[in-house]
Order: sequence, then C-alpha cells, then structure tokens
Amino acid sequence: MTRTRPLWLIAAPALFLLLWSAGFAIAKLGLQHAPPITLLALRYCLVLLLLLPVAAVVRPAWPQGWRQWFDVAVVGFLIQVAYFGLCYWAFKSGVSAAGVAIVVCLQPILVGLIAPHFVGEAVGPRVWAGLALGLAGAVVVILSRGQVQAENPWGLVLTVGALIGMTAGTLYEKRFGVSHHPVASNLIQYAVGAACTVPVALATETLTIRWDAEFIAVLAYLVVGNSLLAMSLLLAMIRAGEVSRVSALFYLVPAMAALFAVPLLGEAMPLAAWGGMALAGLGVAMASRKAPTPTPPPSRVDAEPRRA
Repeated sequence: MTRTRPLWLIAAPALFLLLWSAGFAIAKLGLQHAPPITLLALRYCLVLLLLLPVAAVVRPAWPQGWRQWFDVAVVGFLIQVAYFGLCYWAFKSGVSAAGVAIVVCLQPILVGLIAPHFVGEAVGPRVWAGLALGLAGAVVVILSRGQVQAENPWGLVLTVGALIGMTAGTLYEKRFGVSHHPVASNLIQYAVGAACTVPVALATETLTIRWDAEFIAVLAYLVVGNSLLAMSLLLAMIRAGEVSRVSALFYLVPAMAALFAVPLLGEAMPLAAWGGMALAGLGVAMASRKAPTPTPPPSRVDAEPRRA
C-alpha cells in the first residue's frame, strides 16, 4: 500500500528554496546597516538565545566524547565561520548577490569531484564536462553584469573561499560526522560561529549599527528564516528521504537569488546572465547525475529453461 506524503513534506522543497535563496539578497541588504562580521556575530548570538530555551525543554542527546564534539565544531567552523563569513565579506566588497550565489552553488560539483578520492571511485568525462560548463556559466554571470567594476578580484577570491569552506564542511561531515540531535548540533555549531565572529568583530570593526525597521526585519529573517526555518526544513527533508530532491533545489538557488536581488537591491541582471545561470545549472546537473547502473545479463542457468 502506497503511503501518502504529508502536506508539509510536499510544500517543504518550495519553501526551503524561497527561504534559502532570499537569504543572499537580504544579507547584502543588512550590510547597508552593519559591518559584515558584526552582522554575522549578532545573528549567531540571537540564534543561540532562541535555541537555548528549546534545548532546555527538549533535552537533546549530546555528542559522546571529545572527538564527536570536535567533529561537530569543525563542521560549524567551516560552514558558519568560513562559508558565511567570507560570503558576507564578499557582499561588502561589492560582489552581487546573484554572483555569490552562482559561485557557492557550484559546491555539489566540487563535492562530486573530491568525494570519489575518499571512496575510490573514478571521475568520468561527463563529470569533467559538467564542471567546465558550471564554471563557464559562473564566469558569464559575473562578466555580463553592467557594473563589472563592482565584482572586484578580492571579492571574487572571498567568494571562492566561501565555496571551499562549504565544500570542506560537507566533505568533513560525510567522512567524520555522526548523526546527532539537530538542536544539539545546531547549538554547538552556532556557538562556534559566535565564539569566532564576536572577537573578530570587536577587533576589526566599528560595531556601528544603523537600527531601523528595515534592519530589524532583515535580522529577524536571517535568524528565523535562514538559520532556524530553512535549516530545519533541510534536516526534515533529509530525514524523510528527500536527499536527491534537496540537492536538485540548490541548482535553482542562483536564479532565485537573482530574482530576489532585483526588487530588494536593484541588481538588474542582463539576458546574458540568465544564459550563464542556465549553463551553470546544466553543468551541475551533468556532474551530479549518476550514471545508470547496468543490468547484469542473466546467467546461463537462469536463461535456460529447466528440464523436467
């Protein structure tokens, strides 16, 4: 008997795509009010304030032994500090929200290329072709913008660094990660993020924040929409066996991020940029699509009819 999927699971992929994609433009909007690491540190501290009461009620199981704590903390550093920190710096340097999105969303390609070295699988020519198309699409998106001078080399270096951080975090989680309660793992990882970003903000930034209704709305979205709802939907879909669909959603993020950037930031995207996004999406799809497993021929014993 076929089980009917619950309504929330049917709606989860679309809601996750909207929440995650809008975060690129909304984060850049927030940087008009606060320095990048100050904004990130404030975001992490507020997430912790929301999660601590939840942990007190839920009482989740915590990692066992220093090694499990270390592994969760490393993933937290690579994603919450390296990935988000470099993304925010790239936004501040002038890289467009769509430009950052298209570069960092090449992460599935790098994972597909690097991961086989850990499991001994060869990378075929189709994967290499997909990587080339994905990189070509990212270059087209960046160079096709009318304000090319805004995409300065330093900003692009930061964006590539964010891509490496997310890729390293994913690979580390795959190799060393152990399944933990999401509240426990989120608390540890956001605590690492706060512990790293707060001192950097205090040492290198003015901590000047322009508080107004727009910034409060941006901060509420980054804390609730991005850090809590989007991540909770992601974990719920993975637990429900939606891994392949979640991976496919990331290929739609750049185009959706560009759509949100048009009304929120006024980042007009020329026609060539949309062509570059389509090219990158095709490349990622080629690189991530698994080759069909050949069906073994029937054995001679099975192929021949049994004799009475």
